[in-house]
Amino acid sequence: MRFVFYTHSLVSDWNHGNAHFLRGVMRDLVARGHSALALEPEDGWSRQNLIREAGPAAVEAFAHSFPDLESQAYGDGFDHERATADADVVIVHEWTEPALVAQLGRLRRRGGGFRLLFHDTHHRAVSEREAIAGMMLQDYDGILAFGETLRQRYLEYGWGARVFTWHEAADDSLFRPVTAAKAADLVWIGNWGDGERTEELHHFLMEPVKALSLTGNVHGVRYPDTALAALRESGLEYRGWIANAAVPTAFARHRVTLHIPRRPYVEALPGIPTIRVFEALACGIPLICAPWEDAEGLFRAGMDYLQARDSAQMQARLRDVLHDRDCARSLAAAGLETIQARHTCRHRVAELMDILRRLGIAGTELAA
Repeated sequence: MRFVFYTHSLVSDWNHGNAHFLRGVMRDLVARGHSALALEPEDGWSRQNLIREAGPAAVEAFAHSFPDLESQAYGDGFDHERATADADVVIVHEWTEPALVAQLGRLRRRGGGFRLLFHDTHHRAVSEREAIAGMMLQDYDGILAFGETLRQRYLEYGWGARVFTWHEAADDSLFRPVTAAKAADLVWIGNWGDGERTEELHHFLMEPVKALSLTGNVHGVRYPDTALAALRESGLEYRGWIANAAVPTAFARHRVTLHIPRRPYVEALPGIPTIRVFEALACGIPLICAPWEDAEGLFRAGMDYLQARDSAQMQARLRDVLHDRDCARSLAAAGLETIQARHTCRHRVAELMDILRRLGIAGTELAA
């Protein structure tokens, strides 16, 4: 089958976590014998910022890291009808411009032979409700929501009759345990954001690191000067943007990592972890989480990861992992086991195929 994905960017993962998951899904589809093409805006915000920060070589590096993936940029005048004419499935990400979301819906209504799905992997359904409510989704065959609580919001608000939970996952062909010399105690990989977890980063990252005199590195973007000063004062080294393909090695060079979710996921969309949880566990690094509710039972709390309710408990958890090798080994092994059993991109492609069957695509077409 031929899959077309409308994405903010496949090439750039600068402040764009959905690129991680989409790359893994497309790679698995291609490995199964399907065709997969990503279409992305030529002036996308993520891509522009990546080039501004890391230079054109960062875009070129994508082709070397993912030679099996195909992405095409579109601009004004691009023929979307022609691009989707022979597609079997078109999946449109939530960051796509609303006018294009509506245009693709009209193509489907006028007889487009593809199944059309809308894919939401963000919290705007609760933090910017009007933006999602304004999307013209009535001609879409279904909606893919990256957590059950988000699926329930779509149903509650009447934004779609056929809404499916489709979690993110780890591309375990890339995210797997690797061997590397340890460079520091802790690594945090995440973006500063828009004030959605400022307090949490102070309480669960910087304060414990300073109190325990740990060594550590921070990768991410959009850190203001005040945040950079706070990192330095805590003893953490700020390393800037890191290509997602380089993250497994970064995990391997540290003894522990953290999950500090953005506030909307804790308060309004409980049960939805960031994709870094899947990726960290897939790499076999011990993980400690700031408070969040695993409402769907995706993982085994206390086995796959540890949780800390406050800064003091985070310090205690970090001591346990860094000074008790059996504890660290047990966490790493259990987390990896859960990923391999339930949360790889292979699992998600299998789930997508089941969704497509429910939407009327013949089983013979999905046989690959």
